[in-house]
Amino acid sequence: MKAKILVSACLMGFKVRYNGRDKPWVAAALERWRQEQRLVIHCPELAAGMDTPRLPAELAGGDGSAALTGAACILESDGSDVTQPYLLAAWLALKAAQENGCQFALLTDGSPTCGSQKIYDGHFRGVTIPGVGVAAALLRQHGIEVFAEHQLPGLISRIEEFEQEER
Repeated sequence: MKAKILVSACLMGFKVRYNGRDKPWVAAALERWRQEQRLVIHCPELAAGMDTPRLPAELAGGDGSAALTGAACILESDGSDVTQPYLLAAWLALKAAQENGCQFALLTDGSPTCGSQKIYDGHFRGVTIPGVGVAAALLRQHGIEVFAEHQLPGLISRIEEFEQEER
């Protein structure tokens, strides 16, 4: 069985980030997986109806796991509480992954949605801290293995291992 991977649209060259830019991650493995139709390219924020560009947003009071329980929130740089649209984005990412049989996700680190290793500290100072965004947290809670873009070699190894187990 060939593994399916949910991948952040910005990593595939789509200009969907908050600042209207992409964050292309050109790698032979991604191109091969695209050709093998393993990738489910998804932008949680766009799926939830958010605009591009949009104001920067950061988690405040905790990480994505805390936001899922209501213990933290997501604020835009002007102080607006945008927790609900970001929670919708997380649930839509989970839905896309489940509907397409994704066992893995490759997401953009640092994002309040997709961060899987680090997030910004909630004070809009450009400072990152260890933590996860709301979509990464929700995907993990539902058994989907989440990797940041800088962990691509680890994802490649994990998929090879997964596919060996499936044989």
